[in-house]
Amino acid sequence: MLNLSRPIIYLSVMQVKHFTDFRSIGKEEILSIIEMAEEFKRRGYPRDLLRGRCIAMIFEKPSTRTRFAFNSAIAKLGGSSINLSTTEMQLSRGEPILDTAKVLSRYVDVIVARLYSHRTMEELAKYSEVPVVNALTDVHHPTQALADVMTIHEHAGDLNAVKLAYVGDGNNVCNSLLQIAGKLGMHMSVASPPAYSVREDILSEVVAWAKTSNAKIEIHEDPGDAVRGADFVYTDVFVSMGSEAERERRMREFIPRYQVNRTLLSYAKPTVKFMHCMPMYRGEEVTPDVADSPLSLVYEQAENRMHTFGALLRYLLGV
Repeated sequence: MLNLSRPIIYLSVMQVKHFTDFRSIGKEEILSIIEMAEEFKRRGYPRDLLRGRCIAMIFEKPSTRTRFAFNSAIAKLGGSSINLSTTEMQLSRGEPILDTAKVLSRYVDVIVARLYSHRTMEELAKYSEVPVVNALTDVHHPTQALADVMTIHEHAGDLNAVKLAYVGDGNNVCNSLLQIAGKLGMHMSVASPPAYSVREDILSEVVAWAKTSNAKIEIHEDPGDAVRGADFVYTDVFVSMGSEAERERRMREFIPRYQVNRTLLSYAKPTVKFMHCMPMYRGEEVTPDVADSPLSLVYEQAENRMHTFGALLRYLLGV
């Protein structure tokens, strides 16, 4: 029988942490996530950390590394995950994001989503009562940037003493790399064709952060200028998901000038390392003699997604 005379206890509700981009997270929090990820990689995963926790995985776009890395990290930490495409959900029939967010908040502890529109991601976070993680949208790919910076840290140590050069489309990956560089005080240079340069609103925000963090942010048209003296050279596909109709025009704009090859890398430091978020198309954004050389860190980046994803979940859940 219920004891209706028992006094009601009101618990204070902590503000839910979301990870949709790097705006709401500080330098020390980012570094603590990377440090924890490196700890997972060195010593293994606490098997009971996410026991009893369930993570929703919603994918509107294709995914290989992100999906497997999250699922693997969750399993290693003792949690469980539910994977669905949006076509399997009532979202495909027009259910409002508001209702989906509020209902899923009753079932799961975290919502990880890969969506076409960043506005949809922001709406999901607005109404969700549990943490929402951006696993890629048209504007940002912050989980990728976490893994990338972990990889850079493993090879360089001092993040403030390295130069990261990004060559190619000023896309979601580039945006998130600029954001994390701006927060951490890194030196990052970008080279893109004028029609595919970084969005002005994102660039202006990052430049403002750089005044506090002492980051050095450079935007170029000439890839040689961006790569000069770089420790790490990064590129991504020239045709992102959702831009397939522009393929021919994009290929004319990007190739051969923005292709990462041995000639372009000759402008960088002799110890330069090559980075790519994958999938990678040899012969387009990068030549095989770079992609498959000892300079390449692409498989380390892919592995480090798992470690940073596990650390991110621990941070968001406060466990």
